[in-house]
Amino acid sequence: MGARPATDGSMERDNQFIGQSGAFLDSVERASRAAGLNRPVLVIGERGTGKELVAERLHRLSPRWSGPLVTLNCAALPETLIEAELFGHEAGAFTGATKARQGRFEEADGGTLFLDELATLSAGAQERLLRAVEYGEVTRIGSSRPIRVDVRIVAATNEHLPDLVAAGRFRADLLDRLSFEVVTLPPLRVREGDVVVLADHFGRRMAAELDWPHWPGFGEAAMEVLQTHDWPGNIRELRNVVERAVYRWDDPERPVDAIQFDPFDSPWRPKGEGARRQGEAVAAAPATAGQGAPAAPPATPAALSLECDDFRAACDAHEKALLEAALRRCRYNQRATAAALKLSYDQLRHALRRHNMLDKASA
Repeated sequence: MGARPATDGSMERDNQFIGQSGAFLDSVERASRAAGLNRPVLVIGERGTGKELVAERLHRLSPRWSGPLVTLNCAALPETLIEAELFGHEAGAFTGATKARQGRFEEADGGTLFLDELATLSAGAQERLLRAVEYGEVTRIGSSRPIRVDVRIVAATNEHLPDLVAAGRFRADLLDRLSFEVVTLPPLRVREGDVVVLADHFGRRMAAELDWPHWPGFGEAAMEVLQTHDWPGNIRELRNVVERAVYRWDDPERPVDAIQFDPFDSPWRPKGEGARRQGEAVAAAPATAGQGAPAAPPATPAALSLECDDFRAACDAHEKALLEAALRRCRYNQRATAAALKLSYDQLRHALRRHNMLDKASA
């Protein structure tokens, strides 16, 4: 099935809104329905799931589409500056404030203010934000005169805000004001079929950038690996992995069939200071043992037999644990699990049979 872009004409940007899975389309539909209302919306999702794209969609499909869309990453500024950035300041309000400056609320008047990484706001900024949402007015730092603003707030976070409220790190009354609608974006690992669609999209785009005569697609092995990866970085990680694979592929006439998830993976990568200290400690241990430590007595045949039994049991337990982890990661699909473990299908079946695990996996 081809891609079904959930986008509008205003989204001509690097990260297009593309997908066909039910979980993805449901979240887009929820955002689209909320767009026309003049109410705040919270966008929740893991890193790389497209929270900023949802915020843009909420703005472009709203009656405020012709007004400004102002973005502030709340985690990008120190706590001492976040309030001045949000609400503005008068000249002389603090050291370095040589002239008056509008805050993001004033800049977004008549439009939408997108607050990314909302959970990082300080307690003081949360209190002032609550007043701005409640009364529609802000006061610049160093001033006593409130300024009326007409702003729709969209906020995003990768935190579960009710947990932060329970822990005393986020104001319950502010959460009540901002959570008229909550759009939770699904992670890529549960978006069935979307890895194929997105990988093809990013691959085609990179091939065009490299002036390839056509897009050869991915080989079976590469696509199998892409579909079984857990994608902790979601769409942002997928884009980087795909574009890197295409860029490093030397033959544009053959399907791309080499994937590297970790760009830092190298036999020559430098060791960190901690790893060096650990290596030094391990190297020093035999010397210390040889300086006065009594030598271990020679093992008897009975002791050797017991150690071998323990070793075999430990190996069996470790193999079983690896199989169980791979099965879970590949949603108990045997062929995907075999590919992830670099085994043939028959080798995997033999290992599962040896550990009485065949009933746990699907063919």
